[in-house]
Amino acid sequence: MSKSVYEMVTEKIISQLESGVIPWEKPWTGAYNEAYNRISKKSYSFINQMLLLHNGEYATFKQWESLGGRIKKGEKSEIVVFWKPLPIEVQKEDGTKEIKQVPFLRYYNVFHISQVKGVEVLENERIKNINPIEEAEKILDAYINRENIKLIKELSNDAYYSPGRDLIHLPLIEQFNNVNEYYSTFFHEITHSTGHEKRLNRMEPGVKVAKFGNTEYSKEELVAEIGAANILNILGIETIKTFRNSTAYIQSWLQVLKNDAKFIVSASSKAEKAVKYILGENKNESMI
Repeated sequence: MSKSVYEMVTEKIISQLESGVIPWEKPWTGAYNEAYNRISKKSYSFINQMLLLHNGEYATFKQWESLGGRIKKGEKSEIVVFWKPLPIEVQKEDGTKEIKQVPFLRYYNVFHISQVKGVEVLENERIKNINPIEEAEKILDAYINRENIKLIKELSNDAYYSPGRDLIHLPLIEQFNNVNEYYSTFFHEITHSTGHEKRLNRMEPGVKVAKFGNTEYSKEELVAEIGAANILNILGIETIKTFRNSTAYIQSWLQVLKNDAKFIVSASSKAEKAVKYILGENKNESMI
């Protein structure tokens, strides 16, 4: 029996976790490190950034061929996934039928520039000269003010987002051993806030009181993890999260992913929408 695309994607993510790599914490997108298509020059989506093994240029066999390139002997392709709308006939309540476009997950094979002969590497023209911390503050201030979110910073051991009060609570920046960890925590809670019903309406009933291991709570946590990691990379802020590499942390995510083949695709897609919402970019655009 052939595997579904969801199963193929999940197996690749699980393989990385089992080898000690946290896929959503790799420098896999943004202005500094990213995988992108050589022809369109567009960055791949979050889930594809996690799947692809390298940064830089990728293309299909035919795309490299069109540029005069040849795939080196013995090189193996990687996969990139995308949504393809397919027409499906459905019956309405009144008995009549209609055609609906239903998105199906598909994939195609790509090769990295390092696997190709006869094509020169492009210079990276997309690196931005920014002050990471200054830019982070601008993004946070703009979002908090735009969305009228309550923000409390005080001497405390608690960092959380309260959907009921639409409030973000943070310890003081001085309490963090590494200032970058402060911004990692802040963007994590900011990403949670995009799920509020008046924004992306992502919060499911019971999420705010569920414990880790609950499917919806775990998915929301992964949305926040991926979203925060992506924004940090866009800004060029690196963080050292030694506890993230603990056996317990990795095993907890392995258990969740092994129980739901669609989990990682759904979470990464929602994280992508959340980041775009935070940055005020294409809020209604569906990504994969």
